[in-house]
Amino acid sequence: MLQSNGAGVVVNHNPAPASAALFPKDLVETQKGAVARIESTGSTADINPETVVEFNAGELVLSHGGLSVSSSHGLRVRVGCLTITPVNAADWTRYDVVDTDGRVTVKANENDVYIDAHSKNLQQIKRPQQSSRDIVRQGNRSSREEKCGAGYLNPSTSMPGVGAALNSPWAIGAGIAAIGTVVCLGLLCHGDDPVSPAWP
Repeated sequence: MLQSNGAGVVVNHNPAPASAALFPKDLVETQKGAVARIESTGSTADINPETVVEFNAGELVLSHGGLSVSSSHGLRVRVGCLTITPVNAADWTRYDVVDTDGRVTVKANENDVYIDAHSKNLQQIKRPQQSSRDIVRQGNRSSREEKCGAGYLNPSTSMPGVGAALNSPWAIGAGIAAIGTVVCLGLLCHGDDPVSPAWP
């Protein structure tokens, strides 16, 4: 459920009533000065002003702004390539997540939380279970960049070895031989006979 004061709160680009049911992939936006609260089984998330968040079962996807999460069911928050998760899903955990200008700050108010950073490089695609994990202890905060650690795949390197193979001496030699054969057949290797003789 979404609870709001009804002014300056938008769900899927439509003004939100004071109380509304939320479904997976619903987008909640709060304008300047407006706040809202998402309530689900064992969890609440207070949405700060000027925040954009997508609701999903067990996860909130924060695009911009800030959230204050209280959960005894392991409710996590995802921002870009970062995922913030309570260390112990069964313990009541309270934490804040703020995303400003691509920098994410996490504060653990009650119990500890993990920050998992997943990269999108080629090795990560092959081994998706790997990630960079930090822990934020109760009472502490930590900041990370929301972008993927290794960036996105560069199209020029998406097929390893192709560029190197074409630049090898064997490939260059084969190319020169092919060009020479074409030139010979077309121009040089017919003696005095024209390429297209007038008489059979």
